[in-house]
Amino acid sequence: MAEIKVPELAESITEGTIAQWLKQPGETVQKGEFIVELETDKVNVEVISEEAGVVQEHLAQEGDTVEVGQVIAIVGEGSGEAAAPKTKTEEAPQKSEEPAKTDAAATPEPVEKDPAAEEQSSSDRTIASPAARKLAREKGIDLAAISPVDPMGRVRVQDVEAHGSKPAASAPAAKAEAPKTSAPSSDEESGRIVREKMTRRRQTIAKRLLEVRQSTAMLTTFNEIDMTNVMALRSRKKDQFLKNNDVKLGFMSFFTKAVTAALKKYPYVNAELDGTDVLLKQFYDVGIAVSTEEGLVVPIVRDTDKKNFAEIEATIGELAKKARDKKLSIADMSGGSFTITNGGVFGSLMSTPILNGTQVGILGMHTIQKRPVAIGDEVQIRPMMYVALSYDHRVIDGSDSVGFLKMVKDMIENPEDLLLES
Repeated sequence: MAEIKVPELAESITEGTIAQWLKQPGETVQKGEFIVELETDKVNVEVISEEAGVVQEHLAQEGDTVEVGQVIAIVGEGSGEAAAPKTKTEEAPQKSEEPAKTDAAATPEPVEKDPAAEEQSSSDRTIASPAARKLAREKGIDLAAISPVDPMGRVRVQDVEAHGSKPAASAPAAKAEAPKTSAPSSDEESGRIVREKMTRRRQTIAKRLLEVRQSTAMLTTFNEIDMTNVMALRSRKKDQFLKNNDVKLGFMSFFTKAVTAALKKYPYVNAELDGTDVLLKQFYDVGIAVSTEEGLVVPIVRDTDKKNFAEIEATIGELAKKARDKKLSIADMSGGSFTITNGGVFGSLMSTPILNGTQVGILGMHTIQKRPVAIGDEVQIRPMMYVALSYDHRVIDGSDSVGFLKMVKDMIENPEDLLLES
């Protein structure tokens, strides 16, 4: 008999939701064959069976939240017919012969767990900076109870401070509001409203976005880019580019290279705040937001300063496909120093993007729209794009944010300059 346990998912992920059982009780499973699909905050993970046999029992159902190391299924020996569960009438004679002894032999006595030990163990498993651990100890706060802003779950000093400043009445208030969301209304009963449970990923997205808004001094600055030159260059070169590199030339590689050049000139936009320390990152890993059916994910294009246009386009294409196929790994989305999101693909004319995790800057691209523009002494119709830079004002001054966005604009409007930066 073999136990199917929730595997180690990643350093910062301690639980998941059972999305789908791929093998039902009574079905045969081979060693190395997928038996269940788990949904985590970021990715879906398929769990394999370490032994060949028959699925005897599911110990958790689809939609249940399960923790790393938890036993969720039993695989036994035999064929599919041998896996049928025993009925109560079959078990009754055994229980009636000597109830007390049989029960004691079949069911080991539960061991009482020390709550203090469990709390300590949970805190030890939490990923946190040394400063955050020290502050949590001083304030008497359990690290495991803190909701970090970092999408990978790392607890920072500001997370501890934010947790410690929460009003004590927040918990009772939440309990008081619970009946409003759990009790079906007359409109629900009549079918006029359909209640749908949020997926774990959507819950996490909602939680993270709210935490970012509450824990950062976020501002947004705007500019507009004349796309005439970059569109003309792309039109002239796209066929040869596809022939040479077997990948299409899109606008995202231009913006990625422009952002990378601007990050080099304005290093604080490529930073992170850790308590009273600013971490200036000496690498350029740019996250590209990708929309999926289950919500937005942000896979990372690594070392954009070392990649050429073709390599960037190929990497973005591979990551986007993995995102749509639910094949992204934790490694594909961990880290990152800056993010680009393109609402223009959905027709968005202007927006204020929200910061991604602990990053201090995010660039929002928007739809290209022909507008009248003053060129010298005359008015011309040009393809224009609004761009937005949201930034954490605690780290980035207004001059740096405006300068960064102006440099991105200048490089897109003069795309030949990007070749000098590549």
